[in-house]
Formats: sequence, structure tokens, C-alpha cells
Amino acid sequence: MSIYINKDTKVITQGITGKTGQFHTEKCQEYANGKNCFVAGVNPKKAGESIFNIPIFGSVKEAAKQTGATVSVIYVPPAGAAAAIWEAAEADLDLAICITEGIPVRDMLEVRNRMKAKVAAGGKETLLLGPNCPGLITPDEIKIGIMPGHIHRKGRIGVVSRSGTLTYEAVAQLTEIGLGQSSAVGIGGDPINGLKHIDVMKAFNDDPDTDAVIMIGEIGGPDEADAARWCKEHMKKPVVGFIAGVTAPPGKRMGHAGALISGGADTAEAKLAIMEECGFKITRNFSELGKLLKAQI
Repeated sequence: MSIYINKDTKVITQGITGKTGQFHTEKCQEYANGKNCFVAGVNPKKAGESIFNIPIFGSVKEAAKQTGATVSVIYVPPAGAAAAIWEAAEADLDLAICITEGIPVRDMLEVRNRMKAKVAAGGKETLLLGPNCPGLITPDEIKIGIMPGHIHRKGRIGVVSRSGTLTYEAVAQLTEIGLGQSSAVGIGGDPINGLKHIDVMKAFNDDPDTDAVIMIGEIGGPDEADAARWCKEHMKKPVVGFIAGVTAPPGKRMGHAGALISGGADTAEAKLAIMEECGFKITRNFSELGKLLKAQI
């Protein structure tokens, strides 16, 4: 079992002919069942051609209709990435995964509002992961994104993180101590994004093949606190938590566009306190995450 994607998921790459799209699509094809999972690319100027034996279509709607794909991954440059997200939503896909970093906030605000309006009018909801995220992986089945496949092992621990590199670090720690992952999800660090910690925690809670979860957050925004409060009421599995940015001074932006302390409850210490109150096992030492998790199961 897994959350969101599995070995039978069919995937469209939007931006497949660009340098980044080509590189990572090929890597994803080489991982586990990737050859069967990556079934289409989109580039309006190259429709009818193919790359890596993957046919290229002029639109997401056409690609989905011809191949039965339900998920897309987006490597389109920042100026066109929000439009690419909307194209995936208009095609009624189940999930759009946007890797692109640097999308203008106004563009993201507009596309999120359009996606919400579509659902409010009775249209199908397309889940969005990202933007500015590494994607997600179900080990030994499928990877969609830019994470290094070789550090992952199939297992029963869920990982969700705002930081891409910290996702990889946590996964590597788990693998090193003999614990595999059910799925690892990088939600991205932008201030306006799709799936939040709380959404992924709900999915892990409902997944019969996930026994425990590592949740990694950052300074800035209320998302980690919201997820922790939900977990206090509903989560049936142990959670180990970490917040990056304990030493970050207020008003200083840290890496991600969303990692900016505006004051009060979005500092690292405040979030760690809330997580601890809500029953999480927390650590301020990232290198202890894997061992701390192992002690809970």
C-alpha cells in the first residue's frame, strides 16, 4: 500500500523536452516500475514526436485521454508553471506534482483560486503537490520527482517534509537503521502550495501499511501547528517531529520563500512546543530522527 501513487500509476511529464524534464524523467523511468509508469509528455510544439520511447502530446487533456494517465509532474519554467498546473486541473487529473521553483506568488494565488472555484462549482478536485518540491516516492514501486532513488527502501514508515534535502536525510537515516518507507512526500516550501502537512498526515493515518511517521517542518506559517493539532485528536500512529530553523532570527528569510518568521507562533521553538503538547516526540538534533522513530515502534 502507499499514499497517492503506486506501481500502477500512469504519469505525464509536462515540460519533458526541457533539460530538467528530460534528466529527471529518464531517472524516474530507470527506477522500479518507471518504464511502465511514465506514459506521456507534453509540449505543444513537439506533439507527435517522442523522447525515451514516451509519446509527446500537444496538451495534458489529450495525453490523459490517449494514455489513461491520472498524474502529472511539472518541470515547466517559472513563467509558465502556474498555467501548466491549471492545465493539469482542467484535464481532471487526480494529482499534479509541481517541481518548479520560483513561480511568482501572484501566479500561484490565481491558480489556487481557480482550482478552488472549479471544485466549488462541482468540478473534479485535482490535488496539487508543490510547487518548489522534490515530489514523492513509493519505494520499489515508483518515484515522481527529483529525489535520489537509491537511498529509499520499501517499509512501513511515512515521511513528510517541507524541505527536499531534509526529506532525503531522514529517509537515509531510516534506511541505515533497517527501516524502510511506505511513502516519502516533499510538500515544498513555497508560501502558496497545494497539499499541506495535515493532508499528508491524514493520508498516512488512513494507510494500513504505514506504522509511524516522521514530520519535518520549517519556520514560517501555521501549517505544522495545524497538523499537530489535528494529530492530537485523530492520529492513531506515533509521530516524530523536527522543525528546521531553530537559530533563524525573526524577519530573516531562510532558503524557501515560505520560511520567514513573522513573529509569534511560526518560530521553530513555538512550533516544537505545540508539536510536543500534541503528543509528538520531538528533537532539536536532526541526526537523532531515525533512532528516535525506531524507539517509538
